[in-house]
Amino acid sequence: MDNQFVTILEKVRQNAARWPERPMMIEKTGETMRSITWSGLNDFSDRLAYWMDCRLETKAPVVVYGHKDPMMIVCFLACVKSGRAYCPIDVNVPVSRTEAIVNEIKPEIILTTETLEAEISGTVVDREEICRIASSEGGGIPPEKAVGPDDVFYMIFTSGSTGVPKGVQITRDCLDHFIRWAITLGNGIPDEAAYVFLNQAPFSFDLSVMDLFLCLYTGGTLWALPKAVQNDMRQLYRSLGESNANVWVSTPSFADVCLADPSFSSELMPSLTDFLFCGEILTNRTVERLHKRFPNAKVVNTYGPTESTCAVTEVTVTDEINQTVVPLPVGRPKPGTWIRIVDENGRVLPEGEHGEIVIVGDSVSVGYWNNEEKNKRSFGVTTESGAQYRFYRTGDEGYLVDGMLYYGGRMDLQVKLHGYRIELGDVENNFLKIDGIEQAVVIPKYRDGKVSSLAAGLVSSRTVEDEKTEIANIREALKKELPEYMIPKKIRFLSDIPRTNNGKIDRKAVGELL
Repeated sequence: MDNQFVTILEKVRQNAARWPERPMMIEKTGETMRSITWSGLNDFSDRLAYWMDCRLETKAPVVVYGHKDPMMIVCFLACVKSGRAYCPIDVNVPVSRTEAIVNEIKPEIILTTETLEAEISGTVVDREEICRIASSEGGGIPPEKAVGPDDVFYMIFTSGSTGVPKGVQITRDCLDHFIRWAITLGNGIPDEAAYVFLNQAPFSFDLSVMDLFLCLYTGGTLWALPKAVQNDMRQLYRSLGESNANVWVSTPSFADVCLADPSFSSELMPSLTDFLFCGEILTNRTVERLHKRFPNAKVVNTYGPTESTCAVTEVTVTDEINQTVVPLPVGRPKPGTWIRIVDENGRVLPEGEHGEIVIVGDSVSVGYWNNEEKNKRSFGVTTESGAQYRFYRTGDEGYLVDGMLYYGGRMDLQVKLHGYRIELGDVENNFLKIDGIEQAVVIPKYRDGKVSSLAAGLVSSRTVEDEKTEIANIREALKKELPEYMIPKKIRFLSDIPRTNNGKIDRKAVGELL
């Protein structure tokens, strides 16, 4: 790490000292607003970190459960200040999935800002108690207690093909390397700027790393859009107008939703300077509409899985690029990162040839939590520019042209839907848990080159008398196991599942039936 680069925790302390009364985060739903100042963030997290350091016996990761409450950020920082990684779980994650994650981690404590319905072992510290601890007198914590450069800073769980989520471990060094690059995206963040960063994604989704830590590093304000606001278009546009946001961070799909209303323009958000996109395919049509509505804002396309700390490539999509290049590129790698395109044998392919995207660099994860078998298949160490770096086999298809990366979709059964990564096998396995479902195949449906929805073909072990009622019951059962975005929009019963000559499921044929 560059000696002149200030690490994230030191930057938080500096920002709190410099702008103590500036809002660090604002979350508003209707007339109810929750916020925290920079001094409050730093002081509260110091006291909570001190309390954790005094009482906890292990350095096990700490689960932080809630939804866009400013106290969640206090909890995140308290964890790492006390030398422990944090693992965010959003309140909208189903109970069974929350229980699976907690059972994987086995945390000593769980910090909650919302009511936790899951049945788990371990000590639960609720919001009232967190606030009491954070507001108590004294209790500072020395900086040397914090996580070190090679220690895990946070862990985010993603969809797993077996139905069990995978915990991606990101170190402090990974995060610092990411931040150093991310603050230069688009127009960059000027010194002395008091920027407002729009937060669309829940904190348990890696896209939020971009807005949250750019905000924390630069001393800005995070304007959070809770789910209730995003689901109510009138509230959403009102919130966007009130935000005075400078930097927009979201999936392209969310921008498409906002573009459905003509009021979504520079008149509504006159301070907006940059759109930063990640998580799914950005289409030429979306960029064209954004350029017309926000002529003075830059549109930046990025690419990177959770395993590489949010994003590792970027390109500012100009009018010229948008009008001449289809599909759009996802950009060139950041400093300290190299992109290799390899064949099935791991041989590096020349430019222009399609293959698997392998990411080599200083922001690649140290691996999945407690999953050595998967780690051996997906991660490794290689030499680049005379130094050793970790690498990650993404399972994404892509190709390079003049050093510019183009994304070609998934090589396996993993898809991105509205920015969320979904293992189709995960959804299929949860269908099979339902009584009477003998076989299940889940297929992605595409529109404008990206996944727009999921469809499922099911084979029942019994005669289905009322298909409509049966499917409604299946949906209700799935809601107990899966987030809403993972439940297929279309579900049909099939007499059997088409298969190829070698006995494998013929997914193309299944797709034609759905």
